[in-house]
Amino acid sequence: QLQFVESGGGLVQAGGSLRLSCAASGDIFGLNAMGWYRQAPGKQRELVAAITSGGSRNYADSVKGRFTISRDNIKTMYLQMNSLKPEDTAVYYCNAKKYGYDFWGQGTQVTVSS
Repeated sequence: QLQFVESGGGLVQAGGSLRLSCAASGDIFGLNAMGWYRQAPGKQRELVAAITSGGSRNYADSVKGRFTISRDNIKTMYLQMNSLKPEDTAVYYCNAKKYGYDFWGQGTQVTVSS
């Protein structure tokens, strides 16, 4: 069994910053890539950023230069979000891949006011 604790969401004004954290616990053996996805009302869930166990990163074009994903060990991941825009408003979900399966956190709300 794999569980996640997400934190760091909240309400911020445009131009502000937030830092999301995701800590995995339980059966973490075999964890590979981790990432952040987001889903805005009425829209599909989309990849924001991902990082492999080796440290390779990729970002959605919409967040390049503003967001930074990091991982300080196999089970803890962060998303530093700077220069936030109202269109970044969404529920952000932690994701981890293990043996080809996807595991999800419960989500944390990020709201950016204009």
